[in-house]
Amino acid sequence: MPFSDIIGHERPKAILKAALRHDRVAHAYLFHGDPGIGKRLTAFRLAQAINCETTEGSDGLEACGLCRSCRQIEGLTHPDFVLIAPDQEQANPQIKIEDIRALEEQMIYRPLVGRRRVVVIDDADRMTLGAANALLKTLEEPPGYSVLVLVTSRPFALPATIRSRCQGLRFASQARSQVETALVARRQVPPADARFLAAVAQGRVGEALQTDLAEARAKQREYAAITAASSLQSVATLLSSAEALHREERSAEALEWIARWVRDLILVGTGAPTDSLLNPDQLTELQQVARQARFDVLLDLLDHIETIQRSANRNLNLQLALETVLLRLRDAVTSPTS
Repeated sequence: MPFSDIIGHERPKAILKAALRHDRVAHAYLFHGDPGIGKRLTAFRLAQAINCETTEGSDGLEACGLCRSCRQIEGLTHPDFVLIAPDQEQANPQIKIEDIRALEEQMIYRPLVGRRRVVVIDDADRMTLGAANALLKTLEEPPGYSVLVLVTSRPFALPATIRSRCQGLRFASQARSQVETALVARRQVPPADARFLAAVAQGRVGEALQTDLAEARAKQREYAAITAASSLQSVATLLSSAEALHREERSAEALEWIARWVRDLILVGTGAPTDSLLNPDQLTELQQVARQARFDVLLDLLDHIETIQRSANRNLNLQLALETVLLRLRDAVTSPTS
C-alpha cells in the first residue's frame, strides 16, 4: 500500500519521499491539518516505506504493501511499530504520562527486525501536560534509529517546545473534485451522492469515505426542517429543538449542520454555482430566504459557530450555545416585521 494510494497531499508526499531517497528522514515529524484528510494514513505509509522488505515503484521508495513488514504495520503487530492514541472509551480521551513512559522504555532498544523503530502518536494534542513533558525529553535526545510522527488536527494545543522539535508538515483538505472522484471509484456511488458526501465532509476524504450515505441524508432532512423559514418564525420551537438535541448529545452535530446551511445561504446570495451547495435540492427555499437575509450577520454567525467548535472541550454549555446560534440565525433571515 504505497504513498500513491493517498489522495492528494502531493507536497507532504514529495517531502517524505525526498527524505527517504537521501536517507534523511527526520527524527520527529508533526503532521497537522483538518481531521479525516489522510494524516494518520500517511504516517502509516511512511512507517511501511521505512521498513518495507521489498520496495517498489519507479523510484524504489514505495512500500509494497504485501510483504510481512507492511502487513504487520497495517495490522499493528510489527515489533518495531508503535501506535499511541487516546482511549476513546474515556469520557475525556487523553494520552497519559504512563503511555509515554512505556514508550520511552521501548525506545532505548534498537529495532528488532526493521531498519528503524517508528512511533505514531495520533491525536497528539490529547497528551496531558505530564505526557507532553515526558515526550519532550525523548525529542531532545532522540535515538538515531527511531522516528516519531505526531498527528494532530490542533497543533496550537501542543506546547511550543514540542512543535519546535518536530519537522512540521501541513496537510490541506483535498479539492472537492478529488474527493468526488475517490468516492465514485472506491464506494461506487452515483455522482450526485458523491457530490453530497464530498460537501458534507468539506474536502476531508477519510470522513467522506466512511460517512453512511443514508444516515447523512436523514440528518440533512432533519436539520433542514429545523432551519426552515417556518421553524425559525417560532422562538419556542427553536428552543425546544435545541433542548431535544442537547438531551440526545447532538448539539455539536447540530452546529455543524447549521453552519452548512448558513454557508449555502451565503453562496446563493453571492450567486455561486449550485453544484457548490450542500442542499441544491432546496435551492428554491434558499433563494427565498437569501432575498431578505442579512449577510453581515450570517458571516458573523459562521465565525461564532467556529469559535464555539474550537471551545467545545472547555466545559462550554452547548445547549445555550445552540440556542444562541438558532436565535441569531432567526434574526439574520427573518424580516423585522415577522
